[in-house]
Amino acid sequence: MPLKLILALLLFLFSFFAKAQNEKQKDSISQKLSEVVVTQNKKTFTNSNGNIKVDVANSIYNTIPNPVDLLSKLPGVQVSPDRENITLVGKGNPLIYIDNQKVGMNELNALAVADIKTIEIIQNPSSKYEAEGRAVILITRKFSKKDSFRTEISEVASFKKHFNNYLGFNSSFKKGKLEWKSNFNYNKRNPWENHSIAYEIPQALIVSNYDVTAVSHINEYVFGGGFFYKINEDDYFSANVNGKLRDDNFDINTFTFNKNQDAENNVFTWSNNSSDKNFVNAFMNYSKRLKFINTQLFAGFQYSNFNQHLWSLVENNFNETEFELSQNRDQKFNVDVFSGRIDLEKKFKNEMNLEYGGLYLKAKSNSDSDIFDFEKNKNETLNYDFKEENLAAYIQFSGKFKKVDFSFGLRAENTNVYAKYKTDLLPSIDKNYTNLFPKAQFSFAIDSTKSVNLNYAKNIVRPKYSSLSQIATYINPYFLYGSSIKLGPAFTDEIAGNLQYREKSVKISYYQTENTVNQTFIFNNETNILTITDVNFKRETGFTIDFTLPFTYRFWTATNSLIFIKSKVEDNSALMHSSKPYLYYYSNNSFKLPKNFTYVFSFWGTTAQNDGVFERKANFVFDMSLAKTFAKNWSCTLNFNDVFKQMMYRESFTVNQISSKSKYLADAHEISIALRYSFGKIKDSKYKEKTVDENESRVR
Repeated sequence: MPLKLILALLLFLFSFFAKAQNEKQKDSISQKLSEVVVTQNKKTFTNSNGNIKVDVANSIYNTIPNPVDLLSKLPGVQVSPDRENITLVGKGNPLIYIDNQKVGMNELNALAVADIKTIEIIQNPSSKYEAEGRAVILITRKFSKKDSFRTEISEVASFKKHFNNYLGFNSSFKKGKLEWKSNFNYNKRNPWENHSIAYEIPQALIVSNYDVTAVSHINEYVFGGGFFYKINEDDYFSANVNGKLRDDNFDINTFTFNKNQDAENNVFTWSNNSSDKNFVNAFMNYSKRLKFINTQLFAGFQYSNFNQHLWSLVENNFNETEFELSQNRDQKFNVDVFSGRIDLEKKFKNEMNLEYGGLYLKAKSNSDSDIFDFEKNKNETLNYDFKEENLAAYIQFSGKFKKVDFSFGLRAENTNVYAKYKTDLLPSIDKNYTNLFPKAQFSFAIDSTKSVNLNYAKNIVRPKYSSLSQIATYINPYFLYGSSIKLGPAFTDEIAGNLQYREKSVKISYYQTENTVNQTFIFNNETNILTITDVNFKRETGFTIDFTLPFTYRFWTATNSLIFIKSKVEDNSALMHSSKPYLYYYSNNSFKLPKNFTYVFSFWGTTAQNDGVFERKANFVFDMSLAKTFAKNWSCTLNFNDVFKQMMYRESFTVNQISSKSKYLADAHEISIALRYSFGKIKDSKYKEKTVDENESRVR
């Protein structure tokens, strides 16, 4: 029985007993007392079998302006410099789920932080979910427990290299069985980026380096709306639509030195760029208990569309002479994705559980590129079409035998991929393959405070749809960031063990990934242009030891994570070095202070990394936040991120006999102030908390 309910019953019985002892005595305070509210401080972080769960709604994290920045502050989560990729330390790219639906970066960016209840980092997801990830980031949205109307208005003023502003409205209304939710955010961002690479191509006697800086002026409109209808205690129906519209104007300034044999050039490249990125996502969920067979049915349907248009006009100035037009680049990319899934879950009286279901996904993309070269007076047009169908079925059986909890699962996935340039007779990709993905997990309870968990899983990593775009970025006359249309899937086998003691845990795992994806260089001898792109390397193997160490002392709560990692990347095209272990560390410290103040400081970092091919420098980031709640409706949070200006990514590697050293400076040093005002009314409700818990148990 929940603690709040027990306390409330005790208070009720005590008052009833006191009244029975003396009916005639009256107390003015008791006459006015119409409701007893029992409050309990919730932990921001909880740890179970190495899975970290974060209470966003009741913590300082609900003031962070966007979901990607929020995830970057969680243990083990790494966001790429371009903010287009999320990885978990030692786990690679995780699957991201919002409630029951798998989403990508676009769906994530279209979600309002004010709508998030919790985020859970699940290390060993079950077979019912796509085999693409070795881990899952599960985001659970808020649902009201009582009849209510509530609106939140938030304003975040952010000072980085340039000023950024985030204005948000989030509203919810619940009456009886129906709940409506809507949000609208307008973000005015001006991010700054700086990137440099020095590289050598010995076979062509080329030595070159460039330094590129870009300042973007972005208008973002993030919107969403939907409803949740509780049919009865076991059944519900929900529908939601969200999206993000973005227009971006930015100049790219690049200084380049290039030495080709005896010819030396200093080039200043300026490009005027205009970009539109529009994304819309819609989904429907239906859950029903089939009482005649005692089975819970879930069905979900989702449609997503992403559209990007990038126009660039490029000019070059060689050796401080004058600017000359180089290229007019007009590039478009559109992808449509439809998916439907069905899950059935049957529980038996002997604590056994049978789950089975299937998924169908269909994706179609079109990539059009129209580039006019002023120097050659030549126009090049390319049209690339891509189609993918994925059909999956799974079965999972779990239960308990004496002191052992177990789970066995098998997932089968068939993938059909077809891609072709419109002008080509033969397709560039034509694949049809079927794979089996077994999973097994055992958990032994040593006593009430200690348990051991063992698991094995096989996974696949498919190329992202965005990587199939032809859109390339022109850096200078000698260097391009290209597309990766011929990427194939990567396959991972992993075995792991976890020891849990209360909320502390240690996990040991070993994995091997075939066809792992990494960056490479491709040099064109005819044009002397170097292109950097992603390809499949031979393999990657790794060994990790992961410590999660929560700590609480009076008003101080800390969550600490230490991960020791030794990984090795192998490929015939790369220059190999001996791999060395490195350490990832994370610490979040929260202090509950008098007068409704909360102070948080956190830091994370890595020691120098060397996985046999890629060498990366050490990193350290320190953040601070101070929050204050005023009355019931106002809250204010002051954030100071990357206090010591250490967010810098440095990497060196040699592939295809081309060596490089790169540096990326992130615009992470930030001072921001967030204000939030909420208003609304809450009434007594006839409906229970169970209304919102059904989604949380689906990813385990």
